[in-house]
Amino acid sequence: MMNWDEFEHIHVIKKLKNIVGQWWNVDIIFTDETGAPTFTGVDKLTSFNPMTSHIFSQNDFVVDFKKTVNEAISDLKITDKRYTVKSWTNLGTDLVAFPIVIENDFIGTVVAFGFVKDKKDFNEDLLRKNLSTIGLDKDVVEGAVSKISCIEDKDKDHFIELVELVGQEIITLHLEISSREERINELNKELGGRYKYDLMVGKSKVMQSVYSLLDKIKHSETTVLINGENGTGKELIAKSIHYNSIRKNGTFIIQNCSAFNDNLLESELFGHAKGSFTGAVKEKKGLFEKAHRGTFFLDEIGDTSPQMQVKLLRVLQEGTFTPVGSTEQKKVDVRILAATNKDLKKMVDEGTFREDLYYRLNVINLVVPPLRDRSEDIPLLVDFFMNERNKKSGSKKILTKTAMEKLYSYAWPGNVRELKNEIERLVVLSGNDHKITHDMLSEKLIAKSNQPSNQGSRVHGKLKDAIEELEKEMILEGLRRTGWNKSRLAKELGISRAGLIMKVDKYNLEKRKVRAE
Repeated sequence: MMNWDEFEHIHVIKKLKNIVGQWWNVDIIFTDETGAPTFTGVDKLTSFNPMTSHIFSQNDFVVDFKKTVNEAISDLKITDKRYTVKSWTNLGTDLVAFPIVIENDFIGTVVAFGFVKDKKDFNEDLLRKNLSTIGLDKDVVEGAVSKISCIEDKDKDHFIELVELVGQEIITLHLEISSREERINELNKELGGRYKYDLMVGKSKVMQSVYSLLDKIKHSETTVLINGENGTGKELIAKSIHYNSIRKNGTFIIQNCSAFNDNLLESELFGHAKGSFTGAVKEKKGLFEKAHRGTFFLDEIGDTSPQMQVKLLRVLQEGTFTPVGSTEQKKVDVRILAATNKDLKKMVDEGTFREDLYYRLNVINLVVPPLRDRSEDIPLLVDFFMNERNKKSGSKKILTKTAMEKLYSYAWPGNVRELKNEIERLVVLSGNDHKITHDMLSEKLIAKSNQPSNQGSRVHGKLKDAIEELEKEMILEGLRRTGWNKSRLAKELGISRAGLIMKVDKYNLEKRKVRAE
Protein backbone atom coordinates (compact mmCIF):
# COMPACT_ATOMS: atom_id res chain seq x y z
CA MET A 1 0.00 0.00 0.00
CA MET A 2 1.30 3.43 -0.98
CA ASN A 3 2.18 5.76 1.89
CA TRP A 4 1.46 9.09 0.21
CA ASP A 5 2.41 11.19 3.21
CA GLU A 6 6.00 9.99 2.96
CA PHE A 7 6.33 11.25 -0.62
CA GLU A 8 5.24 14.73 0.49
CA HIS A 9 8.57 15.00 2.33
CA ILE A 10 10.87 13.87 -0.47
CA HIS A 11 13.31 16.68 -1.19
CA VAL A 12 13.08 16.61 -5.01
CA ILE A 13 9.27 16.50 -4.95
CA LYS A 14 9.15 19.47 -2.56
CA LYS A 15 11.44 21.40 -4.90
CA LEU A 16 9.34 20.58 -7.96
CA LYS A 17 6.21 21.73 -6.14
CA ASN A 18 7.99 24.89 -5.07
CA ILE A 19 9.05 25.79 -8.62
CA VAL A 20 5.54 25.24 -10.02
CA GLY A 21 4.03 27.18 -7.12
CA GLN A 22 6.45 30.09 -7.37
CA TRP A 23 6.09 30.44 -11.13
CA TRP A 24 2.35 29.96 -11.57
CA ASN A 25 0.77 29.95 -8.05
CA VAL A 26 -0.36 26.42 -8.87
CA ASP A 27 -0.71 23.79 -6.15
CA ILE A 28 0.06 20.09 -6.61
CA ILE A 29 -1.48 17.25 -4.60
CA PHE A 30 -1.77 13.48 -4.89
CA THR A 31 -4.98 11.45 -5.11
CA ASP A 32 -5.60 7.74 -4.73
CA GLU A 33 -7.09 5.58 -7.48
CA THR A 34 -10.59 6.87 -6.62
CA GLY A 35 -9.64 10.52 -7.08
CA ALA A 36 -9.75 11.28 -3.35
CA PRO A 37 -7.04 13.64 -2.01
CA THR A 38 -4.42 11.70 -0.05
CA PHE A 39 -3.31 14.31 2.48
CA THR A 40 -4.55 13.99 6.05
CA GLY A 41 -5.74 17.34 7.36
CA VAL A 42 -5.65 20.65 5.47
CA ASP A 43 -3.22 22.00 8.08
CA LYS A 44 -0.54 19.82 6.44
CA LEU A 45 -1.28 21.17 2.97
CA THR A 46 1.35 23.54 1.59
CA SER A 47 -0.33 25.98 -0.79
CA PHE A 48 0.67 28.84 -3.09
CA ASN A 49 -2.85 30.21 -3.41
CA PRO A 50 -4.72 31.34 -0.27
CA MET A 51 -7.91 29.62 -1.42
CA THR A 52 -6.44 26.10 -1.43
CA SER A 53 -6.53 25.22 2.25
CA HIS A 54 -9.97 26.81 2.61
CA ILE A 55 -11.65 24.94 -0.24
CA PHE A 56 -10.32 21.56 0.94
CA SER A 57 -11.81 22.18 4.36
CA GLN A 58 -15.27 22.28 2.73
CA ASN A 59 -16.89 18.94 2.01
CA ASP A 60 -18.81 20.20 -1.05
CA PHE A 61 -15.61 21.30 -2.73
CA VAL A 62 -13.83 18.03 -1.85
CA VAL A 63 -16.70 15.99 -3.30
CA ASP A 64 -16.69 18.07 -6.49
CA PHE A 65 -12.89 17.84 -6.72
CA LYS A 66 -13.05 14.04 -6.40
CA LYS A 67 -15.77 13.90 -9.06
CA THR A 68 -13.68 16.00 -11.46
CA VAL A 69 -10.54 13.91 -10.88
CA ASN A 70 -12.59 10.74 -11.32
CA GLU A 71 -13.60 11.97 -14.74
CA ALA A 72 -9.93 12.63 -15.48
CA ILE A 73 -9.00 9.12 -14.32
CA SER A 74 -11.63 7.54 -16.56
CA ASP A 75 -10.33 9.60 -19.45
CA LEU A 76 -6.72 8.56 -18.73
CA LYS A 77 -7.63 4.87 -18.52
CA ILE A 78 -9.63 4.89 -21.74
CA THR A 79 -7.31 7.00 -23.89
CA ASP A 80 -3.92 6.08 -22.40
CA LYS A 81 -2.95 9.77 -22.48
CA ARG A 82 0.11 11.20 -20.71
CA TYR A 83 -2.22 13.66 -18.95
CA THR A 84 -5.63 15.25 -19.19
CA VAL A 85 -6.96 18.75 -18.44
CA LYS A 86 -10.39 19.17 -16.87
CA SER A 87 -12.52 22.11 -15.76
CA TRP A 88 -13.23 22.23 -12.04
CA THR A 89 -16.75 23.55 -12.42
CA ASN A 90 -17.30 24.42 -8.77
CA LEU A 91 -14.46 26.95 -8.93
CA GLY A 92 -14.40 27.89 -12.56
CA THR A 93 -10.71 26.98 -12.89
CA ASP A 94 -8.85 24.10 -14.51
CA LEU A 95 -6.79 21.16 -13.27
CA VAL A 96 -4.38 18.78 -14.95
CA ALA A 97 -4.08 15.14 -13.86
CA PHE A 98 -1.18 12.74 -14.49
CA PRO A 99 -1.54 8.99 -13.91
CA ILE A 100 0.73 7.16 -11.45
CA VAL A 101 1.09 3.61 -12.76
CA ILE A 102 3.39 1.13 -11.04
CA GLU A 103 3.81 -2.37 -12.45
CA ASN A 104 0.65 -1.88 -14.58
CA ASP A 105 -1.44 -0.89 -11.55
CA PHE A 106 -3.17 2.50 -11.62
CA ILE A 107 -2.57 3.66 -8.04
CA GLY A 108 -3.42 7.35 -8.19
CA THR A 109 -2.76 10.69 -9.81
CA VAL A 110 -0.70 13.84 -9.51
CA VAL A 111 -3.05 16.82 -9.83
CA ALA A 112 -2.05 20.44 -10.40
CA PHE A 113 -4.83 23.00 -10.01
CA GLY A 114 -5.54 26.71 -9.53
CA PHE A 115 -4.91 27.85 -13.12
CA VAL A 116 -6.83 28.46 -16.35
CA LYS A 117 -5.85 27.21 -19.78
CA ASP A 118 -7.63 30.08 -21.54
CA LYS A 119 -7.92 33.52 -19.95
CA LYS A 120 -11.04 34.46 -21.90
CA ASP A 121 -12.94 31.53 -20.36
CA PHE A 122 -12.04 32.55 -16.81
CA ASN A 123 -15.04 33.89 -14.88
CA GLU A 124 -13.59 35.93 -12.00
CA ASP A 125 -17.04 36.81 -10.63
CA LEU A 126 -18.00 33.12 -10.40
CA LEU A 127 -14.81 32.36 -8.45
CA ARG A 128 -15.45 35.32 -6.12
CA LYS A 129 -18.97 34.10 -5.53
CA ASN A 130 -17.89 30.51 -4.83
CA LEU A 131 -15.12 31.57 -2.46
CA SER A 132 -17.46 33.96 -0.65
CA THR A 133 -19.79 31.07 0.19
CA ILE A 134 -17.00 29.66 2.38
CA GLY A 135 -17.06 32.79 4.46
CA LEU A 136 -13.67 34.16 3.40
CA ASP A 137 -12.76 37.79 3.93
CA LYS A 138 -12.94 40.00 0.87
CA ASP A 139 -9.15 40.56 0.93
CA VAL A 140 -8.49 36.80 0.95
CA VAL A 141 -10.92 36.31 -1.93
CA GLU A 142 -9.31 39.08 -3.99
CA GLY A 143 -5.84 37.69 -3.22
CA ALA A 144 -6.92 34.25 -4.39
CA VAL A 145 -8.51 35.57 -7.59
CA SER A 146 -5.45 37.67 -8.42
CA LYS A 147 -3.18 34.64 -8.13
CA ILE A 148 -5.00 32.56 -10.74
CA SER A 149 -2.54 32.15 -13.63
CA CYS A 150 -3.14 31.45 -17.26
CA ILE A 151 -0.64 28.91 -18.54
CA GLU A 152 0.55 30.58 -21.74
CA ASP A 153 1.54 28.56 -24.79
CA LYS A 154 5.22 29.45 -24.37
CA ASP A 155 5.19 27.98 -20.84
CA LYS A 156 2.87 25.04 -21.42
CA ASP A 157 5.57 22.45 -22.19
CA HIS A 158 7.67 23.46 -19.16
CA PHE A 159 4.61 23.40 -16.91
CA ILE A 160 3.55 19.95 -18.11
CA GLU A 161 7.10 18.60 -17.84
CA LEU A 162 7.54 19.78 -14.25
CA VAL A 163 4.22 18.41 -12.99
CA GLU A 164 4.81 15.12 -14.81
CA LEU A 165 8.23 14.86 -13.14
CA VAL A 166 6.49 14.75 -9.76
CA GLY A 167 4.67 11.59 -10.79
CA GLN A 168 7.80 10.08 -12.33
CA GLU A 169 9.74 10.80 -9.16
CA ILE A 170 7.11 9.00 -7.06
CA ILE A 171 7.29 5.95 -9.33
CA THR A 172 11.11 5.95 -9.30
CA LEU A 173 11.34 6.34 -5.55
CA HIS A 174 8.67 3.74 -4.87
CA LEU A 175 10.43 1.20 -7.07
CA GLU A 176 13.83 2.10 -5.61
CA ILE A 177 12.62 1.73 -2.01
CA SER A 178 10.89 -1.56 -2.87
CA SER A 179 14.09 -2.75 -4.52
CA ARG A 180 16.09 -1.82 -1.43
CA GLU A 181 13.65 -3.72 0.77
CA GLU A 182 14.00 -6.77 -1.45
CA ARG A 183 17.79 -6.51 -1.24
CA ILE A 184 17.61 -6.23 2.54
CA ASN A 185 15.32 -9.27 2.73
CA GLU A 186 17.76 -11.19 0.57
CA LEU A 187 20.58 -10.15 2.86
CA ASN A 188 18.72 -11.59 5.82
CA LYS A 189 18.48 -14.90 3.98
CA GLU A 190 22.18 -14.96 3.17
CA LEU A 191 24.15 -17.34 5.36
CA GLY A 192 27.60 -16.94 3.91
CA GLY A 193 27.33 -14.77 0.84
CA ARG A 194 29.34 -11.73 -0.10
CA TYR A 195 26.94 -9.33 1.58
CA LYS A 196 29.06 -9.87 4.67
CA TYR A 197 32.67 -10.62 5.52
CA ASP A 198 33.02 -11.28 9.25
CA LEU A 199 31.49 -8.15 10.82
CA MET A 200 31.75 -6.08 7.64
CA VAL A 201 28.53 -5.52 5.69
CA GLY A 202 28.27 -4.42 2.06
CA LYS A 203 27.51 -5.72 -1.40
CA SER A 204 28.91 -2.79 -3.41
CA LYS A 205 31.57 -3.32 -6.03
CA VAL A 206 34.22 -1.56 -3.93
CA MET A 207 33.49 -3.81 -0.95
CA GLN A 208 33.64 -6.90 -3.15
CA SER A 209 37.18 -5.81 -4.06
CA VAL A 210 38.05 -5.51 -0.36
CA TYR A 211 36.65 -9.00 0.35
CA SER A 212 38.61 -10.44 -2.58
CA LEU A 213 41.87 -8.95 -1.32
CA LEU A 214 41.19 -10.22 2.21
CA ASP A 215 40.73 -13.73 0.81
CA LYS A 216 44.08 -13.51 -0.94
CA ILE A 217 46.08 -12.36 2.10
CA LYS A 218 44.44 -14.29 4.92
CA HIS A 219 46.98 -17.12 4.87
CA SER A 220 50.04 -14.89 4.47
CA GLU A 221 52.29 -13.29 7.09
CA THR A 222 52.71 -10.10 5.08
CA THR A 223 52.55 -6.64 6.63
CA VAL A 224 49.39 -4.78 5.57
CA LEU A 225 48.84 -1.02 5.46
CA ILE A 226 45.14 -0.13 5.75
CA ASN A 227 44.21 3.30 4.36
CA GLY A 228 40.89 4.97 4.98
CA GLU A 229 39.06 7.93 6.46
CA ASN A 230 38.01 7.98 10.11
CA GLY A 231 35.00 5.78 10.73
CA THR A 232 35.34 3.56 7.65
CA GLY A 233 36.08 0.39 9.63
CA LYS A 234 39.86 0.01 9.50
CA GLU A 235 39.89 -1.81 12.85
CA LEU A 236 37.28 -4.30 11.58
CA ILE A 237 39.52 -4.98 8.60
CA ALA A 238 42.52 -5.60 10.90
CA LYS A 239 40.50 -7.97 13.10
CA SER A 240 39.27 -9.83 10.04
CA ILE A 241 42.85 -10.28 8.79
CA HIS A 242 43.99 -11.62 12.17
CA TYR A 243 41.08 -13.96 12.88
CA ASN A 244 41.27 -15.50 9.40
CA SER A 245 45.04 -15.99 9.55
CA ILE A 246 47.23 -18.80 10.88
CA ARG A 247 47.81 -16.58 13.94
CA LYS A 248 44.11 -16.53 14.85
CA ASN A 249 44.77 -18.41 18.11
CA GLY A 250 47.42 -15.86 19.10
CA THR A 251 46.91 -12.48 20.75
CA PHE A 252 45.46 -9.56 18.80
CA ILE A 253 46.74 -6.25 20.19
CA ILE A 254 45.51 -2.77 19.19
CA GLN A 255 47.30 0.49 19.89
CA ASN A 256 46.32 3.95 18.67
CA CYS A 257 49.60 5.74 18.06
CA SER A 258 48.02 9.18 18.51
CA ALA A 259 46.78 8.39 22.03
CA PHE A 260 50.08 9.06 23.85
CA ASN A 261 53.09 11.33 23.64
CA ASP A 262 56.40 9.76 22.58
CA ASN A 263 57.59 8.77 26.07
CA LEU A 264 54.35 7.11 27.09
CA LEU A 265 53.91 5.46 23.69
CA GLU A 266 57.43 3.98 23.85
CA SER A 267 56.69 2.54 27.28
CA GLU A 268 53.37 1.11 26.04
CA LEU A 269 54.90 -0.47 22.95
CA PHE A 270 58.22 -1.74 24.29
CA GLY A 271 57.71 -1.88 28.06
CA HIS A 272 60.14 -0.52 30.67
CA ALA A 273 62.59 -1.66 33.33
CA LYS A 274 62.00 -1.07 37.02
CA GLY A 275 63.22 2.39 38.08
CA SER A 276 63.70 3.58 34.49
CA PHE A 277 61.67 6.73 35.26
CA THR A 278 59.65 8.22 38.08
CA GLY A 279 56.69 5.94 38.74
CA ALA A 280 58.27 2.85 37.18
CA VAL A 281 58.03 0.85 40.40
CA LYS A 282 58.21 -2.48 38.62
CA GLU A 283 59.11 -3.99 35.29
CA LYS A 284 56.41 -3.77 32.66
CA LYS A 285 55.95 -5.85 29.53
CA GLY A 286 55.28 -3.86 26.37
CA LEU A 287 52.55 -4.57 23.85
CA PHE A 288 54.98 -5.99 21.31
CA GLU A 289 56.03 -8.62 23.83
CA LYS A 290 52.40 -9.37 24.68
CA ALA A 291 51.66 -9.78 20.95
CA HIS A 292 54.37 -12.44 20.52
CA ARG A 293 53.17 -15.03 17.97
CA GLY A 294 50.09 -12.93 17.40
CA THR A 295 49.14 -9.77 15.49
CA PHE A 296 49.83 -6.15 16.46
CA PHE A 297 47.58 -3.50 14.93
CA LEU A 298 49.13 -0.03 14.97
CA ASP A 299 46.33 2.46 14.32
CA GLU A 300 47.04 6.03 13.18
CA ILE A 301 50.64 5.15 12.32
CA GLY A 302 50.97 8.47 10.52
CA ASP A 303 50.90 10.31 13.85
CA THR A 304 54.18 8.82 15.11
CA SER A 305 57.28 10.99 15.50
CA PRO A 306 60.48 10.42 13.46
CA GLN A 307 62.19 9.02 16.59
CA MET A 308 59.42 6.49 17.14
CA GLN A 309 59.45 5.58 13.46
CA VAL A 310 63.10 4.49 13.79
CA LYS A 311 62.24 2.11 16.64
CA LEU A 312 59.23 0.71 14.80
CA LEU A 313 61.37 0.11 11.73
CA ARG A 314 63.79 -1.98 13.79
CA VAL A 315 60.96 -4.22 15.01
CA LEU A 316 59.68 -4.69 11.45
CA GLN A 317 63.15 -5.41 10.04
CA GLU A 318 64.69 -7.50 12.80
CA GLY A 319 61.89 -8.36 15.21
CA THR A 320 63.91 -6.81 18.06
CA PHE A 321 63.38 -3.93 20.52
CA THR A 322 64.79 -2.65 23.80
CA PRO A 323 62.48 -1.75 26.73
CA VAL A 324 62.78 1.77 28.17
CA GLY A 325 65.64 1.94 30.71
CA SER A 326 66.95 -1.50 29.82
CA THR A 327 70.03 -2.71 27.97
CA GLU A 328 68.56 -6.11 27.23
CA GLN A 329 67.37 -6.54 23.68
CA LYS A 330 64.26 -8.66 23.22
CA LYS A 331 63.12 -10.57 20.14
CA VAL A 332 59.50 -11.19 19.16
CA ASP A 333 57.55 -12.88 16.38
CA VAL A 334 54.75 -10.47 15.56
CA ARG A 335 52.75 -9.77 12.43
CA ILE A 336 52.28 -6.01 11.94
CA LEU A 337 49.13 -4.42 10.59
CA ALA A 338 49.03 -0.62 10.38
CA ALA A 339 46.33 1.90 9.56
CA THR A 340 46.19 5.59 8.78
CA ASN A 341 43.83 8.24 7.51
CA LYS A 342 46.78 10.24 6.17
CA ASP A 343 48.61 10.18 2.86
CA LEU A 344 51.88 8.56 3.95
CA LYS A 345 53.41 8.86 0.47
CA LYS A 346 52.87 12.61 0.61
CA MET A 347 54.36 12.69 4.11
CA VAL A 348 57.40 10.82 2.78
CA ASP A 349 57.80 13.46 0.06
CA GLU A 350 57.48 16.20 2.69
CA GLY A 351 60.04 14.50 4.92
CA THR A 352 57.69 13.87 7.87
CA PHE A 353 57.53 10.09 7.48
CA ARG A 354 60.48 7.75 6.93
CA GLU A 355 60.62 6.31 3.43
CA ASP A 356 62.14 2.99 4.57
CA LEU A 357 59.37 2.52 7.17
CA TYR A 358 56.74 3.42 4.58
CA TYR A 359 57.91 0.69 2.20
CA ARG A 360 58.18 -1.81 5.07
CA LEU A 361 54.56 -1.13 6.02
CA ASN A 362 53.18 -0.79 2.51
CA VAL A 363 53.82 -4.37 1.32
CA ILE A 364 50.06 -4.85 0.85
CA ASN A 365 47.99 -1.69 0.62
CA LEU A 366 44.30 -2.06 1.40
CA VAL A 367 42.05 0.97 0.87
CA VAL A 368 38.77 1.05 2.79
CA PRO A 369 36.22 3.06 0.75
CA PRO A 370 34.30 5.93 2.37
CA LEU A 371 30.57 5.40 2.80
CA ARG A 372 29.74 8.07 0.19
CA ASP A 373 31.41 5.82 -2.42
CA ARG A 374 29.32 2.80 -1.44
CA SER A 375 25.91 4.38 -0.83
CA GLU A 376 24.15 1.24 -2.10
CA ASP A 377 25.37 -0.44 1.11
CA ILE A 378 23.54 2.04 3.37
CA PRO A 379 20.23 0.07 3.50
CA LEU A 380 22.17 -3.11 4.38
CA LEU A 381 24.16 -1.34 7.09
CA VAL A 382 21.04 0.32 8.51
CA ASP A 383 19.27 -3.03 8.68
CA PHE A 384 22.33 -4.63 10.31
CA PHE A 385 22.62 -1.91 12.98
CA MET A 386 18.84 -1.85 13.57
CA ASN A 387 18.82 -5.61 14.14
CA GLU A 388 21.76 -5.27 16.55
CA ARG A 389 19.97 -2.61 18.59
CA ASN A 390 16.62 -4.42 18.49
CA LYS A 391 18.23 -7.60 19.84
CA LYS A 392 19.88 -5.70 22.68
CA SER A 393 16.74 -3.81 23.64
CA GLY A 394 14.24 -6.56 22.86
CA SER A 395 12.31 -4.18 20.61
CA LYS A 396 11.09 -4.44 17.02
CA LYS A 397 11.56 -0.90 15.79
CA ILE A 398 11.50 -0.13 12.09
CA LEU A 399 12.43 2.87 9.96
CA THR A 400 9.87 4.57 7.74
CA LYS A 401 10.69 4.85 4.06
CA THR A 402 11.16 8.61 4.28
CA ALA A 403 13.63 8.21 7.14
CA MET A 404 15.52 5.62 5.09
CA GLU A 405 15.52 7.96 2.09
CA LYS A 406 17.11 10.75 4.13
CA LEU A 407 19.71 8.36 5.55
CA TYR A 408 20.41 7.19 2.01
CA SER A 409 20.91 10.67 0.56
CA TYR A 410 23.15 12.03 3.35
CA ALA A 411 26.90 12.27 2.58
CA TRP A 412 28.09 10.68 5.91
CA PRO A 413 31.37 12.54 6.53
CA GLY A 414 31.85 10.34 9.61
CA ASN A 415 31.32 7.22 7.50
CA VAL A 416 30.03 3.91 8.92
CA ARG A 417 30.78 4.94 12.51
CA GLU A 418 28.57 8.01 12.10
CA LEU A 419 25.77 5.91 10.59
CA LYS A 420 25.99 3.39 13.44
CA ASN A 421 25.84 6.18 16.03
CA GLU A 422 22.84 7.72 14.27
CA ILE A 423 20.94 4.41 14.38
CA GLU A 424 21.76 3.92 18.08
CA ARG A 425 20.58 7.47 18.77
CA LEU A 426 17.32 6.91 16.86
CA VAL A 427 16.52 3.68 18.70
CA VAL A 428 17.13 5.28 22.09
CA LEU A 429 15.30 8.57 21.45
CA SER A 430 12.31 6.95 19.75
CA GLY A 431 11.24 5.70 23.19
CA ASN A 432 8.17 3.51 22.98
CA ASP A 433 7.45 4.39 19.34
CA HIS A 434 7.49 1.38 17.04
CA LYS A 435 8.21 3.43 13.93
CA ILE A 436 11.24 5.69 13.59
CA THR A 437 10.17 8.61 11.39
CA HIS A 438 12.23 11.12 9.44
CA ASP A 439 11.59 13.92 11.94
CA MET A 440 13.43 11.90 14.62
CA LEU A 441 16.68 12.14 12.66
CA SER A 442 19.46 14.34 14.02
CA GLU A 443 19.31 18.00 13.02
CA LYS A 444 22.29 17.79 10.65
CA LEU A 445 20.52 15.19 8.49
CA ILE A 446 17.23 17.08 8.40
CA ALA A 447 18.96 20.40 7.72
CA LYS A 448 21.03 18.90 4.90
CA SER A 449 18.07 17.26 3.19
CA ASN A 450 15.92 20.40 3.52
CA GLN A 451 18.65 22.80 2.45
CA PRO A 452 17.60 24.63 -0.72
CA SER A 453 20.11 24.75 -3.54
CA ASN A 454 20.35 28.07 -5.41
CA GLN A 455 16.78 28.70 -4.39
CA GLY A 456 16.96 32.39 -5.19
CA SER A 457 17.93 31.92 -8.83
CA ARG A 458 15.48 29.07 -9.16
CA VAL A 459 12.36 31.06 -8.34
CA HIS A 460 13.35 34.52 -9.51
CA GLY A 461 15.47 33.90 -12.64
CA LYS A 462 14.48 32.56 -16.03
CA LEU A 463 12.31 29.45 -16.10
CA LYS A 464 14.80 27.69 -18.40
CA ASP A 465 17.59 28.28 -15.85
CA ALA A 466 15.41 26.99 -13.01
CA ILE A 467 14.63 23.79 -14.90
CA GLU A 468 18.29 23.27 -15.85
CA GLU A 469 19.34 23.77 -12.23
CA LEU A 470 16.76 21.20 -11.10
CA GLU A 471 17.88 18.79 -13.86
CA LYS A 472 21.50 19.16 -12.76
CA GLU A 473 20.62 18.50 -9.11
CA MET A 474 18.47 15.46 -9.95
CA ILE A 475 21.25 13.95 -12.07
CA LEU A 476 23.89 14.61 -9.40
CA GLU A 477 21.69 13.10 -6.67
CA GLY A 478 20.98 10.11 -8.90
CA LEU A 479 24.66 9.57 -9.72
CA ARG A 480 25.56 9.57 -6.03
CA ARG A 481 22.62 7.30 -5.18
CA THR A 482 23.50 4.74 -7.87
CA GLY A 483 27.24 4.85 -7.27
CA TRP A 484 27.81 6.64 -10.61
CA ASN A 485 26.08 3.83 -12.53
CA LYS A 486 25.03 5.75 -15.65
CA SER A 487 23.16 2.88 -17.30
CA ARG A 488 20.97 2.37 -14.23
CA LEU A 489 20.35 6.11 -13.76
CA ALA A 490 19.51 6.64 -17.43
CA LYS A 491 16.87 3.92 -17.12
CA GLU A 492 15.45 5.54 -13.98
CA LEU A 493 15.30 8.98 -15.63
CA GLY A 494 13.76 7.61 -18.81
CA ILE A 495 16.52 8.85 -21.12
CA SER A 496 19.22 7.13 -23.17
CA ARG A 497 22.63 6.45 -21.68
CA ALA A 498 24.18 8.62 -24.40
CA GLY A 499 21.77 11.42 -23.48
CA LEU A 500 22.71 11.14 -19.82
CA ILE A 501 26.43 11.20 -20.65
CA MET A 502 25.90 14.40 -22.64
CA LYS A 503 24.12 16.00 -19.68
CA VAL A 504 26.81 14.82 -17.25
CA ASP A 505 29.39 16.46 -19.50
CA LYS A 506 27.25 19.61 -19.88
CA TYR A 507 26.95 20.10 -16.11
CA ASN A 508 30.54 18.95 -15.29
CA LEU A 509 29.24 16.09 -13.12
CA GLU A 510 32.00 13.57 -13.74
CA LYS A 511 32.89 11.79 -10.50
CA ARG A 512 36.45 13.13 -10.30
CA LYS A 513 35.30 16.72 -10.90
CA VAL A 514 32.56 16.53 -8.26
CA ARG A 515 35.04 15.07 -5.76
CA ALA A 516 37.44 17.95 -6.42
CA GLU A 517 34.86 20.62 -5.65
